[in-house]
Amino acid sequence: MGIGRFVYTPILPPMAEALGLSKGGAGLIASANFLGYLIGALLAGAPRLPGGRRRWMLGALVASAITTGAMGAVTSMSAFLLLRAAGGAASAFVLVLASALVLDRLAVAGRPGLSSVHFAGVGKGIAVSALVVAALQADGADWRTLWYVVGGVALAAAAAVAWLVPPAEAPRVAVSGPVAQARPGPGLPALVCAYGLFGFGYVITATFLVSIVRSSPVLRSVEPLVWLIVGLTAVPSVALWMRASLRFGIPLTFAIACVVEAIGVAASVLWPSAVGALLAAALLGGTFMGLTALGLAGARRLAPADPRPVLAVMTAAFGLGQIVGPALAGFLSERSGNFALASLLAAAALLVAAAVVLRVPRTSLL
Repeated sequence: MGIGRFVYTPILPPMAEALGLSKGGAGLIASANFLGYLIGALLAGAPRLPGGRRRWMLGALVASAITTGAMGAVTSMSAFLLLRAAGGAASAFVLVLASALVLDRLAVAGRPGLSSVHFAGVGKGIAVSALVVAALQADGADWRTLWYVVGGVALAAAAAVAWLVPPAEAPRVAVSGPVAQARPGPGLPALVCAYGLFGFGYVITATFLVSIVRSSPVLRSVEPLVWLIVGLTAVPSVALWMRASLRFGIPLTFAIACVVEAIGVAASVLWPSAVGALLAAALLGGTFMGLTALGLAGARRLAPADPRPVLAVMTAAFGLGQIVGPALAGFLSERSGNFALASLLAAAALLVAAAVVLRVPRTSLL
């Protein structure tokens, strides 16, 4: 999922140069992916999916890989929009269904702390795709080849998932305490709102960071490193932020992570140097998957015994923020000539998210 959902960022600069894509067009393609993500999140939250959750998850992984590779076979804007929308829907199915499967199994095993290993997979996918793209570009590969190869890598990963995830699902246990309540607990609307603002706040930098770096002659030397750092810092981030939540509670930890990410988002445009770009990459990678895990873990604790509908609502709010971000950033950058205004709006949204999430009672997430 980390490959299919996020590899657009490092491939975008050579793709845009070869095809003459405008910033607005590039943002529209990204937003199509997130529109698909929103639709997929709503569908994945359906009470019953015929055929079982594992089958749908594996099908979504294959669909994500195929739509990723197929991006290299087309050149029209309509085809790009369709493929990225389908890939986005597949990504949402993977997140909702894989998280439900894994969290259920961990609950049965009494090892909920291992959820950080599950969410760290996205960072590993980003790091792998960054290395693959950098190596292919150094060898002179064009943008089409980049899509083909990373799509193949994602397909191989899907085969590994089919082998590693057991066909027999874990029983869905009702957890004692607040998680087992019949209705969502107090604070869920604030958590959903904060999660949506986080979706808007992170996505502009996550989509255009490599483009921002490539547009500056001073920063071109660190372009191969930027996306790799995002992936590498994302891998341990979930475990670190989840551990912090045990001490400070999910609302306060979520708020702190939003502030840290806001600093990174602002640094991407206010500190136009190699240090600023690398700091932005590290702070983005070090927070966005941690925030994702914190939000979903908090929602599950506020949810009834079946967490999938609430996880889907959270993912949908997140997806809505993602849809607005790239399209708005492309629109504003075409008029201003850079991503500064859009990035600062994103940083402000993250600060608002930090304030909103503090309205969630800590006692409801114990």
